[in-house]
Amino acid sequence: MLYELLFPLHRHDWLGFLNVLRYVPFRVLAATTTAMLISFFVSPWFIRRLQSKQIGQVVRNDGPATHLKKQGTPTMGGALILMSVLGPTILWADPRNPFVWATTAVTAGYGVIGFLDDYLKINAKNTAGLAGRYKLIGQILIGAGVLSYVFLKKDAVPADWWELRTRLALPFVAFDKHPINLPIWLYLPFAVFVVVAMSNAVNLTDGLDGLAIGPVMINAGTYLIWSYLTGATFGIAGLSKKFIVAEYLDIPNVASMGELAVFCGAMIGAGIGFLWYNTYPAQVFMGDVGALALGGGLGMLAVFTKNEILSIFLGGVFFIEAVSVIIQVFWFKTTGKRIFLMAPIHHHFEKKGWPEPKVIVRFWIISILLALFALMSLKVR
Repeated sequence: MLYELLFPLHRHDWLGFLNVLRYVPFRVLAATTTAMLISFFVSPWFIRRLQSKQIGQVVRNDGPATHLKKQGTPTMGGALILMSVLGPTILWADPRNPFVWATTAVTAGYGVIGFLDDYLKINAKNTAGLAGRYKLIGQILIGAGVLSYVFLKKDAVPADWWELRTRLALPFVAFDKHPINLPIWLYLPFAVFVVVAMSNAVNLTDGLDGLAIGPVMINAGTYLIWSYLTGATFGIAGLSKKFIVAEYLDIPNVASMGELAVFCGAMIGAGIGFLWYNTYPAQVFMGDVGALALGGGLGMLAVFTKNEILSIFLGGVFFIEAVSVIIQVFWFKTTGKRIFLMAPIHHHFEKKGWPEPKVIVRFWIISILLALFALMSLKVR
């Protein structure tokens, strides 16, 4: 919004400084700072409102004993994260960019599903919430609706994106030299699966104080770099042709993809502000309204930057958490026995006697290492 309103004014001599708005890095920093300030300064008031409304966490009786003291801690803090992400994105990103509005639409839509789930949990005073099948149906419908518009309506997206929208990128493999083109009827369901799976994986990870928001910010930071490089071009003195970073790195080249970096910056800023209050011992929990929304946003970033496969490695913490639940449920139904002491796997380590802060920080470290691994694939091809 600010970009749309203020940038044209730079043509006036006395407002020439507004020319800085044309640069994506400036707007990324502006969105990050705005989101962080909103999240940091509004959180105390928001927490008090949650307490006054008695919107507190409902804790499972069969969980780690140390979690019982968390009963009643304000939850649904993800609503503030959502506002802190979407608001600065709307302010600083180009509102005409289809990748930005599609990503924010899915993020907001999944936030609504998460809100309903949290509301039902709090209202009924149990951990059941919205039935899993209804939650999944809602996620699929929102993801499929938004992605179908972007992938099927040619005049809604840039031409350079349309030509490669169904291309599948393999980690450590040159994008242009070894193209893998999927038919749209196969790629579109796959893209929806990536978004829905990432959303639920982040939700499963959100079980300890600050555990989910750390890897979310690390993932967002990696996608920030990737989306910016996908659309970055630089003029070089003495050369008439601009240097296109994507061509040099052999990654997808979509000029308008850089606007997604603004969304990523807002996600990082909102996460930093929220973590101040969510760090152990947490004063507020994210809730499904935040976890489902942030996971959906990360899934959309993976699809648009053509990192669908790489997202398994980059989001390895989320992937492991989700797989641990699938394995535990399958093995228990098959044999009546458990592989892990408790799933998701972060509870397994708690049951083994690891202090909660140790589990959290070690998962953060793993997430950082996986992000570095993902970024290595930019050059190792």
